Amino acid sequence: MYSIGRVSQMINLPISTVRYYDKEGLFPGIERQSGIRKFSEKEIEALRVIECLKASGLEIKDIKQFMQWVSEGASTYEKRKALFEARKRAVEEEIANLEKMLDMVKFKCWYYETAIKDGDESKIEKMLPDRLPPEIQKLYDNAHK
Repeated sequence: MYSIGRVSQMINLPISTVRYYDKEGLFPGIERQSGIRKFSEKEIEALRVIECLKASGLEIKDIKQFMQWVSEGASTYEKRKALFEARKRAVEEEIANLEKMLDMVKFKCWYYETAIKDGDESKIEKMLPDRLPPEIQKLYDNAHK
């Protein structure tokens, strides 16, 4: 069993956030000794899932619904799986957007590195939009989709 302070350190969350999650009912079975929360591995895993869902864009009310489904048992497996399938799609879309941004940043790094070396942008401008070096062309094309 772990104290709230230890859990806060382990999960890298402020104690106030852990308290808020408890207040919101996200740890329905948490043990208390003399009013002090005692976190088990079950609550720590729940915190990891909560943080994952939150980071993937899910709102607290929807996370509460998920935790309710968990407490209802096997009858909610399909709902829980559907929720994670939707989160998976959302994260994959975000990754694709981030890769597009990263390709633009990489392209611009190459662009300015080349402009600095050449002293101007004229050589690069003549290569745009479709006569860039192959590895740079991939970056440019992805960034401009």
